Amino acid sequence: MQDSATGAIGGSGSAVRNNCPQQERATRKVPAFVWALPPITLLALFFLYPLALVVQQSVQPDTGGTSLQPYSDVFASEAFREALGTTVWLAVGSTVGCLVLGFALALVIAFVPFPGGKAVSRFIDVFLSFPSFLITLALLFVYGTKGMANGVWTDATGAAEGPFQFLTTPWGVLLAEITYFTPFVMRPLLAAFSQIDTAQLEVASSLGARPWRIVRRVILPEALPALAAGGSLVLVMCLNEFGIVLFTGAKGVTTLPMLVYSKAILESDYPAACVVAVVNIAISVGLYGLYRVVSRRVGA
Repeated sequence: MQDSATGAIGGSGSAVRNNCPQQERATRKVPAFVWALPPITLLALFFLYPLALVVQQSVQPDTGGTSLQPYSDVFASEAFREALGTTVWLAVGSTVGCLVLGFALALVIAFVPFPGGKAVSRFIDVFLSFPSFLITLALLFVYGTKGMANGVWTDATGAAEGPFQFLTTPWGVLLAEITYFTPFVMRPLLAAFSQIDTAQLEVASSLGARPWRIVRRVILPEALPALAAGGSLVLVMCLNEFGIVLFTGAKGVTTLPMLVYSKAILESDYPAACVVAVVNIAISVGLYGLYRVVSRRVGA
């Protein structure tokens, strides 16, 4: 009886074991692309389809039909060339400023002990969640035409207006972008600095190396991957920044995003707006590809 029971149990166990490979094979029969269909469908519906409509509108002039005439008209316009130049120099200038200021501030926070250093480091994480227009409004309260700095000056001197009128110029936009985007450079730098072995710094200091030499020979090589990644990201974000330029009220500063807004909303020239948008997207995607290549090569 025991043998028959054991045989029955063994037989059922063998049957279970035999069924497992069949179930695994049945699971494996589902093609991998089936699992990718839902996210790809959502991506195509909510992103690629509207983007395709923008590209389609850019080759459909108001006269009808399909033509590259909108591209010819936009590329030949002085407004587009000025907007492209302004966008590039503001993005490059802001990126350089963010790299220099972010590196200096990250050095102080990481290697110069001071009360509240950890709180400042945590505040940087919170700062990253702030909208760009909020920083611009804060600068307007301080340096705007009716801001605090000009108010103190007029009260003290009796002048009709204060000396701080730069916020509505390209330099004001540059200041606002550097102020807002510097933490995006500091965050990866602080993470990189936390990985540096302090024994290296102590050895270099004991050998008589001055602080700037330690920074140049020990800290900077370790920070290059974070600088490259943070700088590339800031460059891409500055190229697409709209809120800062809009809220500073810099009427003489027209970037590509502002030109899209002007063509679409103010002039109702949708083909031209779509052309500028396509150019802006192409530049951004190209720079993002460069950012990915740089990140991989430097190991960021």
